[in-house]
Amino acid sequence: MDYLLREYLPILIFLGMASALALVLIAAAALIAVRNPDPEKVSAYECGFNAFDDARMKFDVRFYLVSILFIIFDLEVAFLFPWAVSFPTLPPVAFWSMMVFLGVLTIGFVYEWRKGALEWS
Repeated sequence: MDYLLREYLPILIFLGMASALALVLIAAAALIAVRNPDPEKVSAYECGFNAFDDARMKFDVRFYLVSILFIIFDLEVAFLFPWAVSFPTLPPVAFWSMMVFLGVLTIGFVYEWRKGALEWS
């Protein structure tokens, strides 16, 4: 039992301090925050359109392009982090396979940039 207490006591202290800090910050925000909401500030925001509009209205395709671009580059980061962490133990072929992956994504990014998918007018 003494061994468990010695091993887990720093973790328990850390969790206690983190919880106390979280409570202090939440209480400070509740006490200090300026409460002056206007209808525009508290309204729901959904892609720049009113929430309760006609469901058959035209929807700009650029919203889809931006969301797809976000998903693509978010997945790139999701692949890069584990690769970077385990990089020292990987064989050399792993470096070149990731360079090919990044090259394909870079070519796609340049293509989208030239086609104007990133322009918002």
